[in-house]
Amino acid sequence: MVKQKKKTEETFQVRGEQLLSKVKELAKEGNVRKIIIKDKKGKVLAEFPLTVGVIGAVIAPVLAAVGAIAALVTECSITVQREA
Repeated sequence: MVKQKKKTEETFQVRGEQLLSKVKELAKEGNVRKIIIKDKKGKVLAEFPLTVGVIGAVIAPVLAAVGAIAALVTECSITVQREA
């Protein structure tokens, strides 16, 4: 029998200048599987899957994209999917 891993979602409201640091913080946590960035109207701007062991150069393009998004938005939300 295969065990299903339980997934939970959490949403954070952040300002554009806080976006990159929050995503970096979340990426360092081991149980984050996906990060979804939405504008203040709820439109998905970006969606990034994070796998176990994603560090260093592999995550650099994701952080570059998040930095570009941060420059364009004033308020947004980050939805995080975690495995419990």
